[in-house]
Order: sequence, then C-alpha cells, then structure tokens
Amino acid sequence: MRGIFLDIDTVDRGDLDLGGLQATLPEWTFQTTGTGDAQELPMQADVLVSNKVILDADTINSTENLKLICIAATGTNNADIAAANEKGITVCNVRSYATASVVEHVFSLILCLTRSLPQYMQEVEHGRWQHSDTFCMLDYPIRELAGQTLGIIGYGELGHAVAAMGHAFGMTVVIAERRGAPARHGRTPFHEVLSSADIISLHCPLTEDTHDLIGSAELLQMKRDAILINVARGGIVNESDLSDALLSGEIGGAALDVLAEEPPRSGNPLLSLSHPNLIVTPHVAWASRNSRQRLVNETAANIRAFLSGNPRNVVCN
Repeated sequence: MRGIFLDIDTVDRGDLDLGGLQATLPEWTFQTTGTGDAQELPMQADVLVSNKVILDADTINSTENLKLICIAATGTNNADIAAANEKGITVCNVRSYATASVVEHVFSLILCLTRSLPQYMQEVEHGRWQHSDTFCMLDYPIRELAGQTLGIIGYGELGHAVAAMGHAFGMTVVIAERRGAPARHGRTPFHEVLSSADIISLHCPLTEDTHDLIGSAELLQMKRDAILINVARGGIVNESDLSDALLSGEIGGAALDVLAEEPPRSGNPLLSLSHPNLIVTPHVAWASRNSRQRLVNETAANIRAFLSGNPRNVVCN
C-alpha cells in the first residue's frame, strides 16, 4: 500500500519525528506545496494525507485504489466529502491536537493589545525610554484582564478552553448563542454578547451561516474600546468592514491569525492599514512544534485504526 502526503511542508519543516507515520505503510511519498498537483496523483495511491491541498470531486473520482483520505487538520472543507462517500472512501480528520497552542496564542494577542505591548516595545527600540524623564513610561493604556468581560462565539473544544483560561484570568465569560436563535441555558443572545463584551473571541467554523458573521452592523454594536480576536477562519469577519471600523474608532482593536485568502496574494485591506491596535499573524496559532507533532502522531493513529478495521475520527465512510 502506498501513502502520499500532499503538503508535508505545511506541517513539518524538519523539526518533527515522522517515524510513526512512515511505519504505517510500506511506501510513502512526501510532497511539498507546489511540487505536486492533486489532479496528477499516481493512481496507485491507497492513502492520501492533506493538510490544505484541495481534494475536489474530480480528483477523488480520478483515483483507482484510494481507500482513505486523512485530513491533517480538524476542518474538512478542503475535501469533497460527498464525492468520497459516494465512492466508498473513508475520510478521517484530527481533533483536539492544537488546543493548548491556540489558547496560548489567543491570550498572547489579547495581552499584547490590552497592555499596549507593541507600542511600548517600539518606544524602547526607538530610544525614547532611554531619554525619558521618569523611570517608567505611561504613554499608552494598560488594561487588566481581571474583571473584564470575555465574549466567546463558538463553544466547541477551543471555545471551552479559551473560556477556562478567561476564568483563570478573573474575567467574566459569556457564551454567545447562535445569531437569531433563542438563548439556551448558559448562553447569552448573540447581540447581547456583542454589546456587553470587552473582548470578543471567535471560535466557530466557517459555514454559510457564519460567513461575514461580523460585519459593519455587528462592529457598530460593540463597545468603542472593545477588542476582536479571530483565530478561527478568515471569512467569518468582513475584513473591509473591520478596517473601516478601526479607522473610524468604532472598536478599540483587533487581532487576527486568519484571513479570507491565505496567503493574501491579492492584497487585503487590513494588511495595508497602519493602526497601533491591529495585529495580524500568519495563521500560526495552531503551529507550536508540540501541536504539529501531535497532528502527525494522530494522523498515523488514524491510518493504523483504519487498517485494523476500526477507523477513528471518521467524517464519512
């Protein structure tokens, strides 16, 4: 049996142990992004692993021996699940591997903004502290997290973990109900979360219902000093509307680890915006070495389970 990993370079840059994965099958091909076209895959592939390479219906239907698709991620939007299901191909994903990494990144972003860390670092870099009349500089606001309200939109694995960390910081945590739905026990109506939270963190999947979930109308409902965090998926936030809201002072700041187009080759209004309270990171919230190693290990476990006749983390079969 032959396995092909279509984009190993999005997971491993030579710092991971791939031994467990390599041991699952007699033959492996590890392709890097741009060196292989999913449409031209060898027909003898039995197992395909993809982190972000698109496996559309044409690609899936062109394979002859394919038995298993392993998505090396939690989200499965890069694979045509219906086409795989119709052809009897099992699709598995990996779950809960990046929780610690993502949560730490979320609060790194929050703390950078609430404590004005980029501005203070710049003051030191430019020599202004060295020439200050006082021992400390108080030029930019510093806000404690304790006592602030953290609003969470999307309450799955990551939403739960971010909420727990928020409680540890002494924050009041409110969980948003789905937009337009009556609030269940323990949930707060969507628009109440927008208007009451000091910090809003997004952890919902990108679907038809959540596309442009946060646009101009929602940004207007937020506090003028509120901070928006998006480490979920690009497209949940309307980036043009967010740029306008930051420029006009409708909200206090934003930090994003995801954009609608990645990499943003066509430009992006946020990347051309110079704003002291805007942080954009290149989709690395998940990417600690520990997290990436767990991803490889769990992908190997998915293959072993499938071969033993007891597939796990099955999206369809």
